Amino acid sequence: MKSEITISELAKLMNVSVHQIRYFEEKGVLQPAYTDHNQYRMYGMDQIYQLAHILLLRKLQVPVQSIKDCMTSYSADQYRQLLHHSLREVDAELLRLQELQQFIKKILHEQQSFSSQPNPYQIKRRDTTYLARWIEMDSHTKLHAARLAEQTKRVPNLFESDIHYVYDGSSTVTLYLETQAPGDLSLPEGDYLSIQSLVNEEEDLEPLIEQFYGYAAEQSHVIIGPLILIEKSYLSLFSQSKLHYELQALIEPAAKSERRHGT
Repeated sequence: MKSEITISELAKLMNVSVHQIRYFEEKGVLQPAYTDHNQYRMYGMDQIYQLAHILLLRKLQVPVQSIKDCMTSYSADQYRQLLHHSLREVDAELLRLQELQQFIKKILHEQQSFSSQPNPYQIKRRDTTYLARWIEMDSHTKLHAARLAEQTKRVPNLFESDIHYVYDGSSTVTLYLETQAPGDLSLPEGDYLSIQSLVNEEEDLEPLIEQFYGYAAEQSHVIIGPLILIEKSYLSLFSQSKLHYELQALIEPAAKSERRHGT
Protein backbone atom coordinates (compact mmCIF):
# COMPACT_ATOMS: atom_id res chain seq x y z
CA MET A 1 0.00 0.00 0.00
CA LYS A 2 1.36 3.39 -1.00
CA SER A 3 1.99 5.86 1.80
CA GLU A 4 1.52 8.86 -0.51
CA ILE A 5 -1.69 10.35 -1.94
CA THR A 6 -2.72 11.86 -5.27
CA ILE A 7 -3.33 15.54 -5.94
CA SER A 8 -7.12 15.07 -5.79
CA GLU A 9 -6.82 13.27 -2.45
CA LEU A 10 -4.56 16.04 -1.15
CA ALA A 11 -7.06 18.68 -2.30
CA LYS A 12 -9.91 16.89 -0.53
CA LEU A 13 -7.84 16.41 2.65
CA MET A 14 -6.85 20.08 2.84
CA ASN A 15 -10.19 21.47 1.62
CA VAL A 16 -8.71 23.28 -1.35
CA SER A 17 -9.09 22.87 -5.09
CA VAL A 18 -6.76 20.93 -7.35
CA HIS A 19 -6.35 24.15 -9.28
CA GLN A 20 -4.96 25.89 -6.17
CA ILE A 21 -2.41 23.16 -5.59
CA ARG A 22 -1.29 23.32 -9.22
CA TYR A 23 -1.03 27.10 -8.93
CA PHE A 24 1.26 26.75 -5.90
CA GLU A 25 3.38 24.30 -7.88
CA GLU A 26 3.60 26.70 -10.83
CA LYS A 27 4.85 29.39 -8.46
CA GLY A 28 7.49 27.05 -7.04
CA VAL A 29 6.22 27.00 -3.44
CA LEU A 30 5.06 23.35 -3.45
CA GLN A 31 6.29 20.27 -5.27
CA PRO A 32 5.05 16.66 -5.17
CA ALA A 33 7.15 14.02 -3.45
CA TYR A 34 7.46 12.31 -6.83
CA THR A 35 5.58 11.56 -10.04
CA ASP A 36 4.72 7.87 -10.51
CA HIS A 37 4.92 5.82 -13.71
CA ASN A 38 1.37 6.88 -14.66
CA GLN A 39 2.42 10.55 -14.34
CA TYR A 40 0.34 11.03 -11.19
CA ARG A 41 1.72 13.58 -8.76
CA MET A 42 2.12 11.93 -5.37
CA TYR A 43 2.29 13.70 -2.01
CA GLY A 44 3.51 12.57 1.38
CA MET A 45 3.45 13.92 4.93
CA ASP A 46 6.12 16.52 4.17
CA GLN A 47 3.99 18.01 1.40
CA ILE A 48 0.88 17.97 3.61
CA TYR A 49 2.66 20.03 6.28
CA GLN A 50 4.17 22.26 3.62
CA LEU A 51 0.74 22.95 2.08
CA ALA A 52 -0.69 23.64 5.56
CA HIS A 53 2.01 26.29 6.10
CA ILE A 54 1.32 27.78 2.66
CA LEU A 55 -2.40 28.06 3.40
CA LEU A 56 -1.69 29.66 6.77
CA LEU A 57 0.59 32.24 5.17
CA ARG A 58 -2.09 33.01 2.60
CA LYS A 59 -4.57 33.58 5.44
CA LEU A 60 -2.04 36.04 6.83
CA GLN A 61 -2.19 37.87 3.47
CA VAL A 62 1.34 36.90 2.44
CA PRO A 63 1.54 37.10 -1.39
CA VAL A 64 2.20 33.78 -3.10
CA GLN A 65 5.41 35.10 -4.63
CA SER A 66 6.75 35.82 -1.12
CA ILE A 67 5.80 32.50 0.46
CA LYS A 68 8.86 30.60 -0.71
CA ASP A 69 11.15 33.22 0.83
CA CYS A 70 9.14 33.06 4.10
CA MET A 71 9.34 29.29 4.31
CA THR A 72 13.04 29.07 3.54
CA SER A 73 14.56 32.08 5.28
CA TYR A 74 12.22 33.59 7.89
CA SER A 75 13.41 33.58 11.48
CA ALA A 76 11.13 32.99 14.46
CA ASP A 77 11.24 36.73 15.17
CA GLN A 78 10.13 37.54 11.62
CA TYR A 79 7.22 35.15 11.95
CA ARG A 80 6.21 36.83 15.22
CA GLN A 81 6.29 40.21 13.50
CA LEU A 82 4.17 38.82 10.67
CA LEU A 83 1.59 37.49 13.12
CA HIS A 84 1.47 40.78 15.05
CA HIS A 85 0.95 42.65 11.78
CA SER A 86 -1.86 40.29 10.81
CA LEU A 87 -3.43 40.68 14.25
CA ARG A 88 -3.52 44.46 13.82
CA GLU A 89 -5.22 44.02 10.45
CA VAL A 90 -7.78 41.63 11.95
CA ASP A 91 -8.51 44.12 14.75
CA ALA A 92 -9.04 46.87 12.17
CA GLU A 93 -11.38 44.63 10.17
CA LEU A 94 -13.34 43.72 13.29
CA LEU A 95 -13.76 47.42 14.07
CA ARG A 96 -14.94 48.04 10.49
CA LEU A 97 -17.48 45.21 10.78
CA GLN A 98 -18.72 46.48 14.16
CA GLU A 99 -19.23 49.95 12.67
CA LEU A 100 -21.03 48.41 9.70
CA GLN A 101 -23.21 46.39 12.07
CA GLN A 102 -24.19 49.53 14.00
CA PHE A 103 -24.92 51.39 10.75
CA ILE A 104 -27.17 48.58 9.48
CA LYS A 105 -29.03 48.53 12.81
CA LYS A 106 -29.44 52.32 12.59
CA ILE A 107 -30.93 52.09 9.08
CA LEU A 108 -33.35 49.34 10.09
CA HIS A 109 -34.41 51.18 13.26
CA GLU A 110 -34.96 54.52 11.53
CA GLN A 111 -36.81 52.98 8.60
CA GLN A 112 -39.08 51.02 10.94
CA SER A 113 -39.70 54.11 13.06
CA PHE A 114 -40.55 56.20 9.98
CA SER A 115 -42.91 53.65 8.45
CA SER A 116 -44.80 52.87 11.65
CA GLN A 117 -45.33 56.30 13.24
CA PRO A 118 -49.08 57.21 13.39
CA ASN A 119 -48.47 60.99 13.46
CA PRO A 120 -45.85 62.45 11.11
CA TYR A 121 -45.06 65.17 13.67
CA GLN A 122 -43.10 64.01 16.69
CA ILE A 123 -41.44 65.61 19.70
CA LYS A 124 -37.95 64.13 19.96
CA ARG A 125 -35.57 64.47 22.85
CA ARG A 126 -32.14 65.21 21.49
CA ASP A 127 -28.83 65.17 23.33
CA THR A 128 -26.26 67.87 22.66
CA THR A 129 -25.00 67.35 19.12
CA TYR A 130 -21.69 68.64 17.79
CA LEU A 131 -21.45 69.66 14.16
CA ALA A 132 -18.54 70.49 11.87
CA ARG A 133 -19.04 72.95 9.02
CA TRP A 134 -18.83 71.30 5.61
CA ILE A 135 -20.26 73.62 2.93
CA GLU A 136 -21.68 77.13 3.06
CA MET A 137 -23.79 78.46 0.20
CA ASP A 138 -26.49 80.95 -0.72
CA SER A 139 -29.91 79.82 0.46
CA HIS A 140 -31.24 80.07 -3.12
CA THR A 141 -28.39 78.03 -4.59
CA LYS A 142 -28.75 74.34 -5.32
CA LEU A 143 -26.03 71.94 -4.27
CA HIS A 144 -24.67 70.65 -7.58
CA ALA A 145 -22.32 67.81 -8.45
CA ALA A 146 -19.27 69.97 -9.14
CA ARG A 147 -19.56 71.71 -5.77
CA LEU A 148 -20.00 68.36 -4.08
CA ALA A 149 -16.97 66.87 -5.82
CA GLU A 150 -14.76 69.60 -4.38
CA GLN A 151 -15.57 68.34 -0.89
CA THR A 152 -15.44 64.55 -1.23
CA LYS A 153 -11.85 64.13 -0.05
CA ARG A 154 -12.81 65.56 3.34
CA VAL A 155 -15.74 63.23 4.04
CA PRO A 156 -15.32 59.45 3.90
CA ASN A 157 -18.56 57.51 3.35
CA LEU A 158 -20.39 60.78 2.84
CA PHE A 159 -23.85 59.40 2.13
CA GLU A 160 -23.76 57.17 5.18
CA SER A 161 -23.83 60.35 7.29
CA ASP A 162 -26.70 62.58 8.36
CA ILE A 163 -26.15 65.88 6.54
CA HIS A 164 -27.50 68.83 8.53
CA TYR A 165 -28.66 71.92 6.62
CA VAL A 166 -28.93 74.74 9.16
CA TYR A 167 -31.10 77.75 8.30
CA ASP A 168 -30.36 80.58 10.71
CA GLY A 169 -32.46 83.31 9.07
CA SER A 170 -29.58 84.78 7.04
CA SER A 171 -29.14 84.60 3.27
CA THR A 172 -26.85 81.58 3.56
CA VAL A 173 -27.42 77.97 4.47
CA THR A 174 -24.63 75.93 6.01
CA LEU A 175 -24.21 72.19 5.68
CA TYR A 176 -22.79 70.40 8.71
CA LEU A 177 -21.74 66.86 9.59
CA GLU A 178 -21.88 65.33 13.05
CA THR A 179 -18.67 65.01 15.06
CA GLN A 180 -17.84 63.34 18.36
CA ALA A 181 -16.01 66.37 19.78
CA PRO A 182 -17.11 70.04 19.91
CA GLY A 183 -16.92 71.54 16.44
CA ASP A 184 -18.18 74.64 14.65
CA LEU A 185 -21.74 74.43 15.98
CA SER A 186 -23.50 72.75 18.88
CA LEU A 187 -27.18 71.86 18.84
CA PRO A 188 -28.32 72.07 22.46
CA GLU A 189 -29.99 69.29 24.36
CA GLY A 190 -33.74 69.64 24.38
CA ASP A 191 -37.07 68.81 22.78
CA TYR A 192 -37.21 69.13 19.00
CA LEU A 193 -40.32 69.26 16.87
CA SER A 194 -39.71 66.82 14.04
CA ILE A 195 -41.25 65.58 10.82
CA GLN A 196 -39.80 63.14 8.31
CA SER A 197 -40.84 63.17 4.68
CA LEU A 198 -40.02 61.78 1.26
CA VAL A 199 -39.69 64.31 -1.57
CA ASN A 200 -39.12 63.98 -5.30
CA GLU A 201 -37.35 67.30 -5.77
CA GLU A 202 -35.72 69.90 -3.52
CA GLU A 203 -38.49 72.33 -4.55
CA ASP A 204 -40.91 70.15 -2.59
CA LEU A 205 -39.19 71.18 0.63
CA GLU A 206 -40.55 74.75 0.67
CA PRO A 207 -44.21 73.78 1.21
CA LEU A 208 -43.07 71.18 3.75
CA ILE A 209 -41.25 73.88 5.71
CA GLU A 210 -44.32 76.14 5.59
CA GLN A 211 -46.47 73.29 6.89
CA PHE A 212 -43.93 72.65 9.63
CA TYR A 213 -44.12 76.22 10.92
CA GLY A 214 -47.89 76.20 10.56
CA TYR A 215 -48.21 73.04 12.64
CA ALA A 216 -45.92 74.48 15.32
CA ALA A 217 -48.11 77.57 15.57
CA GLU A 218 -51.33 75.53 15.71
CA GLN A 219 -49.95 73.39 18.52
CA SER A 220 -48.52 76.42 20.38
CA HIS A 221 -44.96 75.12 20.05
CA VAL A 222 -42.55 78.03 20.44
CA ILE A 223 -39.54 77.51 18.18
CA ILE A 224 -36.39 78.85 19.82
CA GLY A 225 -33.67 77.50 17.51
CA PRO A 226 -32.76 77.48 13.83
CA LEU A 227 -34.56 75.25 11.37
CA ILE A 228 -32.55 72.08 10.77
CA LEU A 229 -33.03 70.00 7.65
CA ILE A 230 -31.42 66.58 7.95
CA GLU A 231 -30.76 64.64 4.77
CA LYS A 232 -30.75 60.86 5.35
CA SER A 233 -29.77 59.61 1.94
CA TYR A 234 -29.24 56.05 3.18
CA LEU A 235 -33.00 55.80 3.89
CA SER A 236 -33.69 56.59 0.23
CA LEU A 237 -32.84 52.92 -0.38
CA PHE A 238 -36.43 52.16 0.62
CA SER A 239 -38.20 54.89 -1.33
CA GLN A 240 -37.50 54.34 -5.04
CA SER A 241 -35.43 57.42 -5.86
CA LYS A 242 -37.24 59.77 -3.47
CA LEU A 243 -35.11 61.79 -1.06
CA HIS A 244 -35.57 61.28 2.67
CA TYR A 245 -35.45 64.41 4.83
CA GLU A 246 -36.21 65.24 8.44
CA LEU A 247 -37.10 68.74 9.62
CA GLN A 248 -36.28 69.63 13.20
CA ALA A 249 -36.39 72.73 15.37
CA LEU A 250 -35.74 73.23 19.08
CA ILE A 251 -38.90 74.22 20.96
CA GLU A 252 -39.53 75.70 24.39
CA PRO A 253 -40.15 73.21 27.19
CA ALA A 254 -43.85 72.57 27.62
CA ALA A 255 -44.04 74.10 31.14
CA LYS A 256 -42.41 77.33 30.03
CA SER A 257 -44.64 77.53 26.98
CA GLU A 258 -47.75 77.05 29.15
CA ARG A 259 -46.68 79.87 31.50
CA ARG A 260 -46.10 82.12 28.50
CA HIS A 261 -49.68 81.49 27.35
CA GLY A 262 -51.14 81.80 30.87
CA THR A 263 -52.33 78.21 31.17
